[in-house]
Amino acid sequence: MKLNKINNIAASLLVGAGLVFASCDVTDQTPVTLVPEEEAFSDAQKVLGNILGVYDAAQRGFFLGAIQRGYPFGAASIQQADMRAGDMYNDQLFYEVTYIGAYSPSTANNAEFWISSYRLINRANVVLDGIETALENEIITQDEYNAYRAEMLFFRAYTHFELLMHVSRPYADNPESNMGIPYRDFAVNNTERVDEAIEIGRGTVAGTYERILQDLNEAEEIGSSSGAPFRASTSAAVALKLRIKLHQQDYNAVLEEFEKLDFSLAASPEVPFTSPAGNPESIFSLNNTPESNPGVNGALAAMYGNPSFGGRGLIKISPFFWNEDFWLEGDLRRTELTSSNEDGIYTAKYTGYIDRDDPTPLLRYAEAVLSAAEANARLGNLQEALALLNSVRDRAIPDDASSYTLADVGGNAEGLIEAILNEKRIEFLAEAIRWYDIHRLAGMGELDGVPAKTPSRAVTSIEFYDPEVLFGEDGLSPTHSIAYDESIFLWPIPLQEVVNNPTLAQEQNPGY
Repeated sequence: MKLNKINNIAASLLVGAGLVFASCDVTDQTPVTLVPEEEAFSDAQKVLGNILGVYDAAQRGFFLGAIQRGYPFGAASIQQADMRAGDMYNDQLFYEVTYIGAYSPSTANNAEFWISSYRLINRANVVLDGIETALENEIITQDEYNAYRAEMLFFRAYTHFELLMHVSRPYADNPESNMGIPYRDFAVNNTERVDEAIEIGRGTVAGTYERILQDLNEAEEIGSSSGAPFRASTSAAVALKLRIKLHQQDYNAVLEEFEKLDFSLAASPEVPFTSPAGNPESIFSLNNTPESNPGVNGALAAMYGNPSFGGRGLIKISPFFWNEDFWLEGDLRRTELTSSNEDGIYTAKYTGYIDRDDPTPLLRYAEAVLSAAEANARLGNLQEALALLNSVRDRAIPDDASSYTLADVGGNAEGLIEAILNEKRIEFLAEAIRWYDIHRLAGMGELDGVPAKTPSRAVTSIEFYDPEVLFGEDGLSPTHSIAYDESIFLWPIPLQEVVNNPTLAQEQNPGY
């Protein structure tokens, strides 16, 4: 039987031989069940269940065979990216491998991210096939079909992009030559398609970006304009395209996508977290509820949360970042979105310590604003860039501070871009955005690689956040930097995949 020839990773492409997943409404999150494929799309409610099952798979994922951790878009992925970037600091063994750059093809977190990503991609592809049949059988309308197809294309594109961010070189660095990742655009829902799937090679970075944008363009064209933030609306497709265009250094296209977004900044920076379902700037978030969430090991509040309030406190704010001079003392993102105890300072963006019900924020309008600011600055539109930067910053700074002037940021594009990137570091602390910027800026030659971080598991008290202690005689020295040309700047393809997949065995990242 062909299943005997495939490994765990290839098997993860399957959504069960002859089976598809279904689930109830993503907002009430009852457990996922299995139904025979011929029945899975036999009525409108089952079709909707399969659509929402994809959302469930995106936010819960797998870890060592259990549905718990939060890959590829749940808490674990946010934490992994933050541990790569360094503005958040690793305080326990849990994420140390990622934080210090000690991963290998057999590292569990890397492998499970890959597995969960391709499970989600395949699940979206199964649903894409299923809704074709449902439309032909007049079970759903054309409008419903279009909206559902757009959501699945969005997830397929987004998941491939996430894989690129960890496994492939940035678009700015030889995209026509560097290896991308296998783009899966068909459902592997029976054993006959496994061999076809494992023949797909990595292609190029440029080719993968092209496929991603094809899916997102169609999602924008046919999708629904409603549903934000917990359903992937056309605005979600646009916001993701905007992020991708920034990575491609297509700055005019960034501004074109920005003009399409009909969102606004919340009056205060804590609003997207205190009112995650009812604020003007959350474009797309993954919902969690007490009935269905990533579990304690995958919950944002558990991992990031202050132990004094019920969190595990595995990840703190870096003392070095806390003391950056561009982060003003009275900034609301310090006073309202952090908390401290005798051991250190933590983010307070996620507070669902008991129910673990914090949504996972993936696309916020504030990111689009700062990306448009950077695009304007790189195009020489300095006043436009400055106004956009200030629109995000001014809602957070204390009353005794003032808006930036061009002179304040060096009077030129270079200084303005630095100020925009610093603002992104503050605004999106503990939201994984910093890794995206390190990845692309290193490829552009504007960063040497992963900057040095606070030493892992070295901050033993709140005293280390005092500059006199942090930078004193017995203070801490930054470490764990990774040069861009080192192999560990990229994650490897997991061992299980390369051992059993002859195509990808020939396309492992150099150094592994």
